[in-house]
Amino acid sequence: MSTVLTVRLSKEEQALLAKRAKSAGMKKATFVRELLARDAEIRTGEDLAAFAARHAGDKRLRITSRAK
Repeated sequence: MSTVLTVRLSKEEQALLAKRAKSAGMKKATFVRELLARDAEIRTGEDLAAFAARHAGDKRLRITSRAK
């Protein structure tokens, strides 16, 4: 099962993301994946709990499961 992460961005944040992704020579989605990968890798439930604790309250993040 794959997971979809939705990030809500303001117009200014969208423009900044597009600019930074372009300067890095990546698509925006790839750039976001790279940013997420800089954080600790999630392998266990404990890793996930630690990630969730660090990002708790960030209303721009919505994680949903997507069945294949």
